[in-house]
Amino acid sequence: MTGTLVLAGTPIGDVADAPPRLATELAAADLIAAEDTRRLRRLTQALDVQPTGRVVSYFEGNEAARTPELADALAGGARVLLVTDAGMPSVSDPGYRLVAAAVERGIKVTAVPGPSAVLTALAVSGLPVDRFCFEGFPPRKAGERLSRLREVADERRTLVYFEAPHRLDDTLAAMAEVFGADRRAAVCRELTKTYEEVKRGPLGELAPWAAEGVRGEITVVVEGAPDTGPADLGPDELVRRVQVREDAGERRKEAIAAVAADAGLPKREVFDAVVAAKNAARAGSSEGK
Repeated sequence: MTGTLVLAGTPIGDVADAPPRLATELAAADLIAAEDTRRLRRLTQALDVQPTGRVVSYFEGNEAARTPELADALAGGARVLLVTDAGMPSVSDPGYRLVAAAVERGIKVTAVPGPSAVLTALAVSGLPVDRFCFEGFPPRKAGERLSRLREVADERRTLVYFEAPHRLDDTLAAMAEVFGADRRAAVCRELTKTYEEVKRGPLGELAPWAAEGVRGEITVVVEGAPDTGPADLGPDELVRRVQVREDAGERRKEAIAAVAADAGLPKREVFDAVVAAKNAARAGSSEGK
């Protein structure tokens, strides 16, 4: 009989937010894989629980190498508990590889639900929460960051990001450039902790505020793009949207179809706009010779 992989959500700040089942699982697990064993020790002390199973580290640096070992333990019948520093494992944290390995072997995977920085930030942001998408950490390099942001420039759902405090000002400035300085956002800092702060405002105002220096764990919530109807989309805007998708790696045919679907227009209308722009560019180039 195979074992069970348990993904355990841990507090994102206040240890009192720990789900009651967490202590039970910590005490009963045959093997605990922890992103930081020192933080795990502090957590078990705060919960007044003494683990009886073996504890191993499982973090970004050894995740790939340790996954087969943990998968073998699961296949042998062990109950393996995976905990990360805060929140749910595998969500911008170690865990995906182990879940995939367990699923591939037909091993049961379950979870202890717990606090979530994504949902907490959404709830307190004051922005629409009926539809949203989680984008994780933006790329560190400026060019890659801009490219990734352009991919979702027309996304109408609310966007949620994680970001390191020392990169926050650059990221907010890039968002203001791509999404527009007037796009509303909320920077949620140190959620559920002593110095919790939620700074709300347009991106154009949040970027200079962050440049003054921000500390702590950061979650950024950004308002989605306005719902622009077909009448508001001229040929230049249609061409721009196609170009954004092409820059992100889509083939032109698929990009045209996607833009047409989003705009509620016939594909032929978008195609004609792209062809006209291409011909205009060629004509301008010929005249310049």
